[in-house]
Amino acid sequence: MEQLPAADAVFLAMEMPGISAHVGGLTILDPSESPDFSFEKLVRTVDERIRYEPRFTQKLRELPLGLDRPYLVDDPDFDIRDHIHRIGVPAPGGLRELSELVSYLHERPLERDRALWELWFIEGVEGDKCAMFMKSHHCLMDGVAGSSLGELLCDLEPDPPAGQLPPAAAAHAVSAQGEQRSYSDLHIGLRAAVHLVEAPRRLFDFGAGMLRQTAGTLLASRREGAPPLPFDVPATPFNKDVGPRRAFAAASVSLDDVKKVKAHFDVTVNDVILAITGTALRQYLQARDALPEQSLVCLIAVSKREVGDDTLGNQVTMAPCLWASDEPERVERLLQIHRNAEIAKELQADYDADFLAGLGGSVPPGLAHLFFRLLPPDVATALVPGNVLISNVRGTPVPLYVAGARIETMYPLSIIAPSQGLNCTVVSYMGRVDVGFIADPDLVDDVWELTEHVPRALAELLADVEKEQAFLEAATANTLGREVA
Repeated sequence: MEQLPAADAVFLAMEMPGISAHVGGLTILDPSESPDFSFEKLVRTVDERIRYEPRFTQKLRELPLGLDRPYLVDDPDFDIRDHIHRIGVPAPGGLRELSELVSYLHERPLERDRALWELWFIEGVEGDKCAMFMKSHHCLMDGVAGSSLGELLCDLEPDPPAGQLPPAAAAHAVSAQGEQRSYSDLHIGLRAAVHLVEAPRRLFDFGAGMLRQTAGTLLASRREGAPPLPFDVPATPFNKDVGPRRAFAAASVSLDDVKKVKAHFDVTVNDVILAITGTALRQYLQARDALPEQSLVCLIAVSKREVGDDTLGNQVTMAPCLWASDEPERVERLLQIHRNAEIAKELQADYDADFLAGLGGSVPPGLAHLFFRLLPPDVATALVPGNVLISNVRGTPVPLYVAGARIETMYPLSIIAPSQGLNCTVVSYMGRVDVGFIADPDLVDDVWELTEHVPRALAELLADVEKEQAFLEAATANTLGREVA
């Protein structure tokens, strides 16, 4: 039994009709190296590995009226077949057909009377392949922990020796020992009473922290490249009330190409990712005559984990960053993003009030849920001061296998927050950068258009790199020629 930490509990409180707080991943599998690969083998593998992480065999125990944070308790009726399902994708089974299917599966809320995850095995993928779509509630883990869970389920070879666990599974097995406790109903009631008594003080501390953050943002707002004040975030067609439907689309680009741009312009990989996704969004809005004159603001997910910490749960905060969408020249836009991201991270380190942990620790879940339900979109945008949440999760450069099938591609899907009808999540794996856009299709009419702009934006930056390199080489050759003469 484990009481959810404050930051994790907020993701449960924010759920309502139209807002489901789970994350997911679409994985393309190639079973050609594993002759015995099958759905049944996948079920056995997941059933064996998932038990090394207690949260995935536990269910919620919520308190009456949401008076205190919920608990995760062992589920005596846990059955892996309640969580793994089999389905086929319509022909020809390409990425478009897979995305349409996954959009439907992702918009369905998870059932709260069982462990908060499910996995869909998808047959009929083009090229004699199959796919796996797994979704889990955000209260269980953030992106870094999700990557750790993936390593728990995967192997480094298609046919590992019998009984040999991957390193991640062995680490989970050790770390899980002695962590779980049992609480009586009386103990749970007393804890809830104590937390209610402490709530006013915690609410005061949370409010003071938010005021310090607001004051810090206000002081920095005149600094060039600093994010705007919360109510100054520009309006877009997708920053409105979010509905229940979802549309997913994905694109992939070369990590080497991203690193080539990074090295030439002396920026970071994250800066290049922000530049190509921001350019895609800029072109999408320009085509609809909806690009604000003021720069869009992205919310960069920033991990607060210590190096090597891959435990489940949420240890993430957000840093609002000017996306430089008002800059028409793409190289200057990249350089501005680099400067703006440095400022955003500096301000986050100095003034971050940790909204998730602060709200979850100071307000009972029942009141937090009511707060989210009654929150107007403009106020929601002020509390989550950005147009789009974007996160970048580092994957592995080596191939991974699940039940013997080789993982070819990992496309991420995340949550859509109140007032934010679009989310972008990025995962790197095997020399590729996979970009996943999840949107409310009533607010973003063609999410595939965004994915088409992503590789074009990177290709344009590569062309700029080649042009500058050619100019420098010509200038160097002319200089040397004059020196010889």
